[in-house]
Amino acid sequence: MRESALIVSKTLGMLAKEVKPGISTLYLDKLAEDFIRSEGAIPGFLGLYDFPNTLCMSPNSQVVHGIPNKKPLLEGDIISIDCGAKKNGFYGDHAYTFAVGEIAAETKKLLEVTRESLYVGIREFKVGNRVGDVGFAIQKFTEDHGYGVVRELVGHGLGREMHEDPEMPNYGKRGRGKKFTEGMVVAIEPMTNLGTHKIRHHNDGWTITTLDSKPSAHFEHNIAIVNGKPELLSTFKYVHEALGIVTDEEEEFRTNS
Repeated sequence: MRESALIVSKTLGMLAKEVKPGISTLYLDKLAEDFIRSEGAIPGFLGLYDFPNTLCMSPNSQVVHGIPNKKPLLEGDIISIDCGAKKNGFYGDHAYTFAVGEIAAETKKLLEVTRESLYVGIREFKVGNRVGDVGFAIQKFTEDHGYGVVRELVGHGLGREMHEDPEMPNYGKRGRGKKFTEGMVVAIEPMTNLGTHKIRHHNDGWTITTLDSKPSAHFEHNIAIVNGKPELLSTFKYVHEALGIVTDEEEEFRTNS
């Protein structure tokens, strides 16, 4: 599973160098498909539930599940890229929201808080805790910053299937839900809106946007419980290297490796 997750990590890192004004999401989608196949894997999303592409590409007010198209990205946009890969019978699945050129200060803050909330949630994914502990931590952190936490879309277990039990909401109450045990693997993926938490489903059956048309951010990691504690299977290091970001945010989740 670590191998599949790292293929997605490398794909996102490759795409980080390509995200710029004037580039279409369909072009990025083709790059991702070719790269994933070159790594000996197959795109995890392509054909899954009849999804037509390799990547879910969700700009600006789109939350998740956006379909790649020929429309060029513009300066000031943000774009959530959600990617999956399957190798040796196991899935990797994670996401990063990129800035396209210079973005508004309030949008940049939304991205920073959402990414940080991901690690706030991961800290609660350990033996003895429950699903509600992760959701509560993410919800409190993001709502304390004044943002809306999407309710209808959740993280999930991960393995031989893309979506397994348990569901991992980004909201909840401490001590509620399934108890975590050694060896569990999940995808934790906060989806945070600049305004209301409410969303709107579009007629194409996939696209989901914020109800108030304000920006939405999405970050996702794959995590296993090893020796009772959370260990990252995925990494943003390839993205950060491409973007020149220096951070030690993942170090505490790699002590078991």
